[in-house]
Amino acid sequence: MNSQEALKSINALLTKKGKQVLNESQEKLFKGIWEGDTFSKIALKNNYHEQSLRKKAVKLYSKIKEELGIEVNKINFRNPIINILAQQDSQNTEEDESDSDDLHKNRNPFIPLNGRVEKNSLFFDREREIRRVFELLNSGSSVVLIGEEGIGKSSLLWMISQEAESRLNVKRQPIFLDLNLLHNETQFYSDLCHEIGIPESQDYQLTRNLRNSKILLAIDNLGKLNREGFTRQIRDYLRGLAEGSNSPLKLILAATEPLNNLFKDSQEQGDTSPLAGICQEEHIYPWDEVTMRAFITSRLAKTSVSFTEEEIMQLIQESGGHPRTLMQLCYPTYSRYVESLQ
Repeated sequence: MNSQEALKSINALLTKKGKQVLNESQEKLFKGIWEGDTFSKIALKNNYHEQSLRKKAVKLYSKIKEELGIEVNKINFRNPIINILAQQDSQNTEEDESDSDDLHKNRNPFIPLNGRVEKNSLFFDREREIRRVFELLNSGSSVVLIGEEGIGKSSLLWMISQEAESRLNVKRQPIFLDLNLLHNETQFYSDLCHEIGIPESQDYQLTRNLRNSKILLAIDNLGKLNREGFTRQIRDYLRGLAEGSNSPLKLILAATEPLNNLFKDSQEQGDTSPLAGICQEEHIYPWDEVTMRAFITSRLAKTSVSFTEEEIMQLIQESGGHPRTLMQLCYPTYSRYVESLQ
């Protein structure tokens, strides 16, 4: 296994565990250590100071230990990683066999009922929207996804984060923050710094720490910035970091309404929302009938169950094209079939 293959595998494992992949400097360091280069050679090759690189190495070892549970160092780096990747391959094989058994037992395929979809195999449609978002990001703009609750924004935002590495023209480290989990600006900055892998900081010090970074920052449930504990200052600051083609941040946001409507303080001051000024709107609409039929068919394809035309029409009409609602309606419909077979 060469360094690039190992790096790809370790990032895939981090993603599977819901952790952030290695950032650009960590990737360069990872490959250099994997190839057995000295710190001085890695530093020279990547235009780093050797002392700074040694500090980055300590953080890399710590990240691998905390998030993957394995001890590594400069001398013993490859073997622990090879072992955990081998264990993961074995586990994946067992999971595939388990999935096959579950499908044979007619496990209900209409999941998850709530929350965002984080598995590629369960994500459906929205390729047009994904393509449009990356066109905007690659043109230098930030983007806000706008749509009703339950329309699939969170799932779409997650998938865009996962595909950023292969679809962005300028490589950026994807960072995903869910504001449902953060309750004030201090927590926001703390979590942001942790996910990026930089010292905890705010304001000017954070700007300095981000100077050489390229981040794609995905923020879900943006409306939570209206809560007590958040001020307009955070939106002004994010705008400042995201302005310009060579900015440290590019933003991909998810909101239930246009930003000028969402943040009333901007209206009171007679100007536009700070983020509205740099984010292109991409509206996420309900599925049409063709898409809903295709979704139902795809989920039933590996089962022995078929819905009647009458059931499908009822599901389409009652869901109104909302993916989450359609999923929740299909789940009990499918369950009734399975119960009748037992």
